[in-house]
Amino acid sequence: MTTSIRAAVLHGVDEPFRFEELTLADLNPDEVLVKIVATGLCHTDLAVQHGDIPGAFPFVLGHEGAGIIEQVGAAVTGFAVGDAVGLSFAACGHCRNCLAGREAYCLQFMPLNFGGVREDGTTTMTDGEGAVVHGSFFGQSSFATHAIAAAKNVVKLPEGTPVELAGPLGCGIQTGAGTVLNSLDVPAGATVVVAGTGAVGLSAIMGAKVAGATTIIAVDVLPERLAFAERLGATHLINGKEEDTVARILEITGGGALYAVDTTGVAPVISQLLQATAFGAKIALVGVPRPGSTLDLGLVAASGKTIVGAIEGDAIPQSFIPELIALHQAGRFPFDELITTYPFDEIEQAIADTQSGTTVKAVLVMP
Repeated sequence: MTTSIRAAVLHGVDEPFRFEELTLADLNPDEVLVKIVATGLCHTDLAVQHGDIPGAFPFVLGHEGAGIIEQVGAAVTGFAVGDAVGLSFAACGHCRNCLAGREAYCLQFMPLNFGGVREDGTTTMTDGEGAVVHGSFFGQSSFATHAIAAAKNVVKLPEGTPVELAGPLGCGIQTGAGTVLNSLDVPAGATVVVAGTGAVGLSAIMGAKVAGATTIIAVDVLPERLAFAERLGATHLINGKEEDTVARILEITGGGALYAVDTTGVAPVISQLLQATAFGAKIALVGVPRPGSTLDLGLVAASGKTIVGAIEGDAIPQSFIPELIALHQAGRFPFDELITTYPFDEIEQAIADTQSGTTVKAVLVMP
């Protein structure tokens, strides 16, 4: 049965989102239909909007959705109508990386998450004239009142989880915390540097605190964000506009940090982290760089350093998201403090506030 939806559609690079009435296709046997309660706004959505990541236009973005299941496909097990769920990234489930438990590195990650079509190549949305609108962004396209998702990419939310806040756990917050806890496997007592204190960076700081890191250094240029980082667990703050970042990190750590996370994607910032980490350090890169960004290999060669291009915090969402929720319920992972909610119709205001730094993590709430 087809479903009529309202969606924010992007028609090209640097164009605004336009609200349109669309029609969702019938479910495949392995899919569920989710009525979206709320969805996070992520910098990856904006990277597509601004052309830093190619998009299949017209395109419905949104990849931090959460809501209530309204229909289940004939082959779906483990989910029922009425279940509260979060939606996370798409993975094929059968390539060698997926079978090894590394779904974030699915060999089909790019086409499944950015290609605008299902794994079988079919599309899920059409406009009022029957023309194709690309969807399946990160297996969901949750900038809409409803989304189709493969059941294998859906996470049942534990009882008591605030559905309107859960969406960002599926990407940005999962990425930040998971990069520290999974990708870098930061041990208790460690020193961690986090460059960029947006939603991903602040989630990394919370993850470092959960891991038991004793020196957590936050780097940014916005004093209010640095103050926020301190509230969430940072032990040292560096304003990159006012201080020599490398010299200050070396001073704090007594010769260099062993772990670092970059969430900015800015090459000069990454270069600073390479200079401010010790021999044998591990550095995770999770920011989206501008095309053509380069690094000096002289900062890496013969350093013993490991650079990890981390994706989704190396998380298996079906287990990691409930773990984050349990930490939140125990008062150890206050991710809700990052969130500012906006009505879905105010998506452009949410974007503006995110880009200005007024809002850390915008969440769009459906009518």
